[in-house]
Amino acid sequence: MTMWRPRLSRLLPPRSLHNPRHRTPPVVEVRSMDPRFGPRRHADFRICSVSGFKTEVLELRARNPSVCVLVIPGNPGVVSFYRDFVEAIYEMLDENASVIAVGHIGHTQKNWERGRLFTLQDQIKHKIDFVNQELQSTRTPIVLVGHSIGAYISLQIFKQISSQVQFTIGLYPFLTLNKKSLQQSIIRIITRSAVLSTFLSTTAAVLGLIPSFASKVLVRISMGKQWSTTAVEATCSHLLQYNAVRNMCFMAMTEFEKFSEEGDWEFVREKQDQIAFLFGTDDHWGPLSLFEEISGHVPNVSLSIEREGHKHAFCCTKAGSVWAAQFVATRVKH
Repeated sequence: MTMWRPRLSRLLPPRSLHNPRHRTPPVVEVRSMDPRFGPRRHADFRICSVSGFKTEVLELRARNPSVCVLVIPGNPGVVSFYRDFVEAIYEMLDENASVIAVGHIGHTQKNWERGRLFTLQDQIKHKIDFVNQELQSTRTPIVLVGHSIGAYISLQIFKQISSQVQFTIGLYPFLTLNKKSLQQSIIRIITRSAVLSTFLSTTAAVLGLIPSFASKVLVRISMGKQWSTTAVEATCSHLLQYNAVRNMCFMAMTEFEKFSEEGDWEFVREKQDQIAFLFGTDDHWGPLSLFEEISGHVPNVSLSIEREGHKHAFCCTKAGSVWAAQFVATRVKH
């Protein structure tokens, strides 16, 4: 059987168009597709052990996959948020690809790790261990799809196991600090304080004690009617748990510490034909200033801007999940 691989040459526009001296790097406009969803195969949820740590996995495995799409979540790192996204990618790739989302250690519904806190570097090592344990023996080419801080984690995976990685896609990437963002400043203050992080985690745990129907109503009112049922349920099951919120805060603290350093653009430049980034028009985690920064450092990398009004947390709405899935599927197919 001939192995189907993404044809990367079609992903990139002519190099001259990417030169910022001539014009702003081109925007890839991907129109929302009518997914024509019939009876959709639902993703399977399982818990596996990776290097001794309980790990939540959401997946749809193809019988004879020609590629594996590995989704790396942002922070909070809960795979349940990505159910609609994973299922849409699988269907849009005609069920010829396995699609797997792997969660972060400690960001789980149950306190499997008994209160242990994990850094950004711990999460990177965990994802590499997952690939080595679950995917390396298959020799199936991997397309990494990282959301937010997951885009950074994907680049670190690519660095260390580049031979099996075919392509890397960063969705609404968080790669450097945004010093102009008030939200980031507030989050940084909270996560650097053990007292504030503990208070936030305790508050979430107290809210988690209220009846399920009431917590869902509260989340729906707080987050808006556009949130999908999947996102509401994931919030109630994971983000109202002390251990999960405490780990989210701790991981965020280590993210800010890491990003106080200068970004490593050399690797992106070296692998630019195998990397793509998607930015939003109003995203403080991956602002358009980062778009311009990457363009200056790596003028030939594939950069796109989503202009349909989806948010950084695209996976919290069905429309955002389908749009982002279409963006990913387009790059894998072509």
